[in-house]
Parts: sequence; structure tokens; C-alpha cells
Amino acid sequence: MKSLKEEAKEYINLRHALGFKLRDTESLLKDFTDFMERENAPYITTNLALLWAKAPKNTLQAYWGSRLSVIRRFAQYVKAMDSRNEVPPHGILPYRYHRCNPYIYSDKEVSKLLQACNSLNSGNGLRRHTYYTVFGLLSVTGMRISEVTALTREDVDLTQGIISIRQTKFRKSRLVPVHRSTLHVLREYAQLRDQIYPNCEVSSFLLSDQGTRLTGCAVRWVFIRLSHMIGLRKPTDSHGPRIHDLRHRFAVKTIIKWYREGVNVENLIPLLSTYLGHTKPSDTYWYLSSVPELIGLAAARLEKHLGGLR
Repeated sequence: MKSLKEEAKEYINLRHALGFKLRDTESLLKDFTDFMERENAPYITTNLALLWAKAPKNTLQAYWGSRLSVIRRFAQYVKAMDSRNEVPPHGILPYRYHRCNPYIYSDKEVSKLLQACNSLNSGNGLRRHTYYTVFGLLSVTGMRISEVTALTREDVDLTQGIISIRQTKFRKSRLVPVHRSTLHVLREYAQLRDQIYPNCEVSSFLLSDQGTRLTGCAVRWVFIRLSHMIGLRKPTDSHGPRIHDLRHRFAVKTIIKWYREGVNVENLIPLLSTYLGHTKPSDTYWYLSSVPELIGLAAARLEKHLGGLR
């Protein structure tokens, strides 16, 4: 009889062969099968799946639901091989996405987050530089965390300053040009990374201290730790400003800049939508309704336009 770890490896390989990315699923299943080994449990039960899904304490219930959904799909796979495995039923830990009101970071808060990366010590010194690069790249490009962790060395053109984002959300690819100051940081990171791991076989642009691919789960864990450290979250807070809010910040600051410059925002929204990797401009227009300052600028533009008509 195969162990759950062996079944998990076969399950991951099968879904990879079918074209699924599974960037976080693999690490979550490894954590789950480690947990099952500690529990001496050869079969999946609903109670154990719930216990594992709800293990993170400082998080939203929706994250518990998303963790359980990973196990539910895996349980359906292994139950086909052995009926003694249970599939957690739908509805016991509902997971429904609700669009959160964005937190718009100030320049000072972003600066404090980047400075806090210097506290991330490691044996080879790579860790603080890795997370400084991650959070900096998120703030100046508006990329998704999954897109940043998925970058390979071939995806980052250190000569032209163009990042290739391939087949990410909605299976879309796009090119993201970066400012020369960002390019300078990327070059410095690549040089340090290659000094520490000169013969690394991993193709990822960003590496963990162990020379492995950086995962979204690891980045989120570090982000929560630094958020508590710099006061973005209180010590007892179970939730607060998110990594994804750096993407909101980028979009909002870009649109505000356009309004202040007096350019035609409506004409430029499709460009921003493409840059962010949205499937349609209406996804980008949502940012206009999420920040009071943007609403005020849009209203002032409309009032001026209507006044001109009169």
C-alpha cells in the first residue's frame, strides 16, 4: 500500500502533466502529509483534514477554506484508490471570495517594510536580499505574488529591463518593463545570488536560503512577521493589510498620477489593465471606486467637463 506522501507525489505529477501550475498546492500537500505522519494516520479523515486546515491562527477563515479545498481534491483522488479515505464534504468550512477593501500603503510604510527585511538573518545572508527584492518588485510593478515567485532567470532580462510573465492567472502572458532603478536592484540581487549559489540547478530567479524556489506561502509568512514588527498589524491582529494590497497601491498611485497630470485616464486604463494582467479593463476600473481620493479627482474632472459644456 502506498503512503499518503507517495500518493501526493503521483497526484502532483499527474496534475502537472495535465497543465496545472500548482505553485502552492505542492507545498501545502507536503505540509499536510507531514502532519498525517505525525498523527500516525494512514488515511484521510474529515476531522484530521479540518484540524490541519485550521492550524494557522492569525489568518482569515477564507484561507482555512482554501487550504481545505486543496485537501478535498487530493482526498477525491486517493479515495478512488482506497475507499477508506474520507472526502471532506462541501459546506463544512465555506470558502467564498469576497473582494476586500484595499489598504493603500503610504510611501513611508513601504519604506519601513523594505527596511525591515534587513532583520531577516540567515547563514548565507541571502534571505534579507531576497525579500527586499520581492517586496520591492511587488510595490513598483503591481505584479501578483504568484507571478513574482514563478519568475525564472530567463524571464528577467537584466539588459533591457523587461520581465516576462508567462501563462499566469487566466493563462495570460505579458511583458512588464521596469524602471532603471528597479533594474539596478535586480542586477545586484542576481549577482549576489550567483555568488552564493554558483552552480544552482534551480531555474528560479528568486531563491530561498536553501537554494530552492521561493514559495508564496513562505513570502506570506515573512510578510505577516514583518507587518507585526513595523506596526502594520497589532500583535494580536489575525488579519490586516495584505501583500495583494501592494498591487492595489501601484494601480491607485498610477491613476492618481494621471489625474494630476491632466491626461485622459479613460484612454490609458486599457494600458494599465494590460500591464497588470487583467482580463478586461472593467477589472481595473474597480480601483476608481475603492479610494476616496480617486473618487474626488474623478468627480472634479467630471465637474470641470460639465462646466465646460455649460
